[in-house]
Amino acid sequence: MRTYRELFRTPQFGPLFATSAVQVAASTTSGLALGTLVYAATDSPLLAALSMFGSSLAQMIGATLLMSAADRLPPRAAMTGLALVFGLATAVLAVPGLPLPVVFAIILTEGVVAAVGGGVRYGLLNEVLPKDGYLLGRSVLNMCSGLMQIGGFALGGFLVATLSARGTLLVAAALYLTGAAVARFGLVRREPRAAGRPSAAETWRVNALLWSSGPRRRVYLALWVPNGLIVGCESLFVPYAPEQAGLLFAFAALGMLIGDTVAGRFFARRWRGRLATPLQLLLAVPYLLFATRPALPLALALAMLASVGFSASLLFQERLMALVPDEFTGQALGLHSSGMLTMQGVAAALAGTVAQWTSPATAMTVMAAASIAVTLALTAAGRRDAGAVDEDGTGPDRCPDPHPARQVSRRSAPGSGSA
Repeated sequence: MRTYRELFRTPQFGPLFATSAVQVAASTTSGLALGTLVYAATDSPLLAALSMFGSSLAQMIGATLLMSAADRLPPRAAMTGLALVFGLATAVLAVPGLPLPVVFAIILTEGVVAAVGGGVRYGLLNEVLPKDGYLLGRSVLNMCSGLMQIGGFALGGFLVATLSARGTLLVAAALYLTGAAVARFGLVRREPRAAGRPSAAETWRVNALLWSSGPRRRVYLALWVPNGLIVGCESLFVPYAPEQAGLLFAFAALGMLIGDTVAGRFFARRWRGRLATPLQLLLAVPYLLFATRPALPLALALAMLASVGFSASLLFQERLMALVPDEFTGQALGLHSSGMLTMQGVAAALAGTVAQWTSPATAMTVMAAASIAVTLALTAAGRRDAGAVDEDGTGPDRCPDPHPARQVSRRSAPGSGSA
């Protein structure tokens, strides 16, 4: 699958695309409003960063306890229910006089629940598209995310200025409810990809299996750490330039859109492995220049250029899918999404702490330098271990299925949607 026409002709991709678009618009709009609200009340870069990205800190709790649900719940019901939960939580955040501990308790609860949402969404994407269509499909969802972030931050900035931050949160809640309606009436009912009931024990078992291979561990770390540190830089946009934060977020989203468009549509397969590391370095290098406090036009250009490097995650996700059996794809992608968002929350907290003691510009430079160091270390480790056979004797390409009989029964189950 190489063209957008083929992609959008694929049954069920359209409703999944629309559901994702509305939810990204809701999350970006609410994030900017909440960050503005908290910063105005506390004058704290750390708390402002945590209000926008703190839910990511709770993602790993969901990934550790709940992620088996990503393959064991009907996708349509799960996506509809999660959108309703987020809509209700966002509406509660708009209540005047809500104590700050309650605000952060809601944010963290959202993060726990969202961990399952990423696995459900991207597992369903892998289910509705043929194997050769995943990279293009994921790139289009990322492009959609970039466009919705641009629109969401622009809309959020406008609404905060005209309605107020709390009014903007209510608009975001309405967008979440719209996403729930699109999921319920646009997606068809599908059976879960895996048999059995969701449980913490099953989540731990499959996570341990996914983590048991050196190649998979390196792919996960490459997906989580370098770009998470750069999101730490972005979490400081509000304290760095309070009046222009919406513009900085929008230009960063535009850069991500450009990178995902080029990577998903034009990168030949033979170049994908070679370009992953240069793109991750591009993600960090422009932020080194923020130590000089560049003028706004240059700062916007640097943020946009850096975000082109986020497209490296597409290349690593394609590599991850080659290492994971079909019945684990929801949990594997959910673990990727949750780990990535958790690292973003950790990085936001770290960046905010450094900014408290130095300045937002200095903290952004520190986070960028750390991202470069991690990228180079992971690349060197991958080269040392290239071609190594895993301890389980299966080689680096796939993880073994501990229940082969159940694998066959799941793949042949009516309505499972397995390729």
